[in-house]
Amino acid sequence: MMRAMFGFSDGPDSHEKDDDFVVRRYRAIFISDLHLGTPGCQAAALLGFMRSHPSDYLYLVGDIVDGWQLRRRWYWPQAHNDVIQKLLRRARKGCRVIFVPGNHDEFARAFIGHQFGGIDVVEDAVHTTADGRRLWVTHGDYFDGVIQCAKWLAYVGDNLYEFTLKLNRHLNTMRARLGLPYWSLSAYLKHKVKTALNYVTDFEEAVAAEARRRGHQGVVCGHIHRAEMRDINGTLYCNDGDWVESRTALVEHHDGHLELIRWAPATDVSGLVPLRQSVAA
Repeated sequence: MMRAMFGFSDGPDSHEKDDDFVVRRYRAIFISDLHLGTPGCQAAALLGFMRSHPSDYLYLVGDIVDGWQLRRRWYWPQAHNDVIQKLLRRARKGCRVIFVPGNHDEFARAFIGHQFGGIDVVEDAVHTTADGRRLWVTHGDYFDGVIQCAKWLAYVGDNLYEFTLKLNRHLNTMRARLGLPYWSLSAYLKHKVKTALNYVTDFEEAVAAEARRRGHQGVVCGHIHRAEMRDINGTLYCNDGDWVESRTALVEHHDGHLELIRWAPATDVSGLVPLRQSVAA
């Protein structure tokens, strides 16, 4: 699995000439929850985003490869190989690529402290923005009571979530034929179900509190597939979202201000839709 994940695969990188696609360069990009190895992974969209947006730092904030699903059924199309090759090429070209494993790629935690193809595997990280703010970078699954206390329940929930994603793919295929924009069913359900909303709020507050306890000004995480950026009791909470539903990323501009963006190539020339912004401190 590590061999596939870090690009030791058959065939060349089919996206070698990326410089022709540059739209905007960022100081840092944070992405998580790609779930490579599942049909729900939007690898083609992710490749388009990465080709168009180089950066000095690239943080892979967990669940990059879905080891849970791959153990059940092997699914690894060429587009997923291309994503791995793209990450390796970023590292070769001088971008600092940092991988913080999550619960779905927890197998990679056995390799913390090592480097694969120029990609550093770490338990967590601290990113200092251009304006001097320290952001703690962690996937966030350690703050999930279901993951920590009842892993079997997490697997059951994962199966239900996979079913929702499958239904979402069919629904959006029909919407595309009707000329309607992409719409996330699971994101809609999260917003409507009170229990889910309570869970998200508890998660966000717990992660922010731990970042504050560690002496950092903010935190960047993933895990819950809900892009968000807000102040929680004086601590900046950032969740970069996912690439199975929302196609979102957190980016740092060269002056240090942070922006949460959605990659939606069909909507405008640049393909970027701003979601949230934080002003430089």
